[in-house]
Amino acid sequence: METTAPGRQILPIHDRQHLGLTTYDAKDPDASFAPIEQLRPPAGAPNVLVILLDDAGFGSSSAFGGPCRTPAFERLAAGGLKYNRFHTTALCSPTRQALLTGRNHHAVGMGGITEIATSAPGYSSVRPKSAAPLAETLKLNGYSTAQFGKCHEVPVWETSPMGPFDAWPTGGGGFEHFYGFIGGETNQYAPALYRDTVPVEPDRTPEEGYHFTEDMTDHAIDWVRQQKALMPDKPFFVYYAPGATHAPHHVTPEWSDKYKGEFDRGWDAVREETLARQKELGVVPADAELTARPAEIPAWDDTPDDMKPVFARQMEVYAGFMEHTDDHVGRLIDALEDLEILDDTLVYLMVGDNGASAEGTPNGCFNELIVLNGAAGLETVDFMTARIDDFGSPRAYNHYAVGWAHAMDAPYQWTKQVASHWGGTRNGTIVHWPNGIEAKGEVRAQFHHVIDVAATVLEIAGLPEPTFVHGVQQIPLHGTSMLYSFDDAGAAERHETQYFEMFCNRGIYHKGWTGVTRHSTPWLMTANPPLDADEWELYSPDDWTQAHNLAAEQPDKLAELQRLFLIEATKYNVLPLDDRRAERFNSDLSGRPQLVKGNTQLLFGGMQRLSENSILVLKNKSHSISAEIVVPAEGASGTIVAQGGAFGGWSLYAHEGKPAYCYNLFGLKQFKVYGGAAIPAGEHQVRVEFAYDGGGLGKGGTATLYLDGEQVGEGRVEATVPMAFSADETTDLGADSGTPVTDDLEANETGFSGRVRWVQLDIGEDAADADHLISPEERYRIAMARQ
Repeated sequence: METTAPGRQILPIHDRQHLGLTTYDAKDPDASFAPIEQLRPPAGAPNVLVILLDDAGFGSSSAFGGPCRTPAFERLAAGGLKYNRFHTTALCSPTRQALLTGRNHHAVGMGGITEIATSAPGYSSVRPKSAAPLAETLKLNGYSTAQFGKCHEVPVWETSPMGPFDAWPTGGGGFEHFYGFIGGETNQYAPALYRDTVPVEPDRTPEEGYHFTEDMTDHAIDWVRQQKALMPDKPFFVYYAPGATHAPHHVTPEWSDKYKGEFDRGWDAVREETLARQKELGVVPADAELTARPAEIPAWDDTPDDMKPVFARQMEVYAGFMEHTDDHVGRLIDALEDLEILDDTLVYLMVGDNGASAEGTPNGCFNELIVLNGAAGLETVDFMTARIDDFGSPRAYNHYAVGWAHAMDAPYQWTKQVASHWGGTRNGTIVHWPNGIEAKGEVRAQFHHVIDVAATVLEIAGLPEPTFVHGVQQIPLHGTSMLYSFDDAGAAERHETQYFEMFCNRGIYHKGWTGVTRHSTPWLMTANPPLDADEWELYSPDDWTQAHNLAAEQPDKLAELQRLFLIEATKYNVLPLDDRRAERFNSDLSGRPQLVKGNTQLLFGGMQRLSENSILVLKNKSHSISAEIVVPAEGASGTIVAQGGAFGGWSLYAHEGKPAYCYNLFGLKQFKVYGGAAIPAGEHQVRVEFAYDGGGLGKGGTATLYLDGEQVGEGRVEATVPMAFSADETTDLGADSGTPVTDDLEANETGFSGRVRWVQLDIGEDAADADHLISPEERYRIAMARQ
């Protein structure tokens, strides 16, 4: 490759100044200017495609011996390399920030997901300016850049339509184009989509065949084709990050039904069968042992017989979801091949950003939001059985049982969130680059980590690590380039030390040895034991699966690794350790900023796609919602204001011309209050006052409807959502994007027939109003108080 030209260590590259003779007349023979040169990376720099799946364990894909058929992944592996000791951080936001920056996750502020950020440097969710993303480095060196799919690195107080967009892909993330969603998960049939920073809606309904993975793949293919049509000499960096296979596990029956009956034998049998295939493929050694199932995870034989069909269906849906994802990855690869650029494209395919997810609880769930709100008991055996045919459909928001997560991480211990064990952090990875890798269909066993991708890409592209980006001195990359191993299976590994930590599940790898301790359990929100009471385990270099704990036999070696963990933890901002779970969702306790403060929030007509962290919290307290609307002569219909969607939320709307209020409890029940008379044409105020029962979280209350200050309806809401309506559904004025809260309105018919001038949300004392009206004087007083 071409030797790196000087000047690329400081980005942006400085403009070249004309220092020669400047003539008076451009026709003068002495007039001479160097031609304008377009910015390009060094000659030989390839295209780069990074594919990152979500919540897929080491033992899920057939490319690594799993039961989910992934022929496209196998095709890439046959033409490239499989890395069987590649690692992630055990959780999505941290892995993604580590991937995109090439630095350890705590060092770039992402010690957990963005929703639980604290004010501690390692957990703030704020990427420091001293850690410019790989995409920014490549863009400033002449690459075209685009991201498709999931972005879960934006601090929650910056997710509103007003940004700031510094942490968004096309803000400060280095991508010239983005098409996807912001957050941890999305409804695959009704996603909260953005094009760059502008919200957009899907172009068709689920009934018309819409699915997000297909949609984002279409956009990725279109972008690559356009890029090569217009800039064939310019390489691209594409980051393709589907929401799959994160919950909700959404896929149509044509995919899930392919697996009918294949999981009836249960998760313990699937683990054993997976290990046998893994040995046959050579992705684990022939003497690798199947680790014991933790006592916290039930044996298949010990589960109730009437739940086994539900469990089996959960896994059929998941397997179909993964195969569906593989199919669309295959479409993208086919498009590159059709353009005759696949051979000169470095493809990284990471089958998972952490281990398989155990967040579905031991029983799995039909609506994951019920579990996330701590109300799993609502989903009884009868409830699940009655809905078995709806799993995977737009009517469900489903997740599988913990036993399947453990099986998808075979042959290792534990799951996502458990950074102490390989089940949480070891993800099969495929590297494909025909023009740069002579070996085909081989396995590489060197230890590597997601922070190594950025260093590898820069070395292959012939680019140096920048020392300054936009005037800010950069901290060095923490990763190690993997290029040395591409054509040398026996090369000594260069990434010799790596710490792991997530929810205080922590470990240290050093030259083959691992010292680990599990502190918390993914599906439990209960208090954990004191940190110093955690029991550490020790595993030797020849123990591939961490099956034999040597802590008692070699305490000195364990003490050495424990000390090394503390050194690394101090170096990379892991301390102070923080095992709080529920508390960190509360910004008052965690110390992160809140976008909305006080007891009142005034919104205006046309405002849409307001994330849950952009709205005054009305949960678990009395509140009022007031709206000033203009009704046309033909009458009122549609949404005035709504928060959430079909799986949890509330809506103030017009039904058959009359005011209406609906409280949707997890999609289980809709509590509705209807006004007794139609809203006349003209300007009016519609208001709902919610009197909360009190006595704890998620209690019920009484909803009273008012029209121009006169009571027109009243009804009971027997229970409410205590913590979160959704990860992606939003608040909208004059519409209800995504899925509608109330079944009185169809998804494509939620728009309000008139105008919504403003909506005011009030809590506490501000929710009380003697005349049940918000006068212009009151609005002025509130506006001035907020200055």
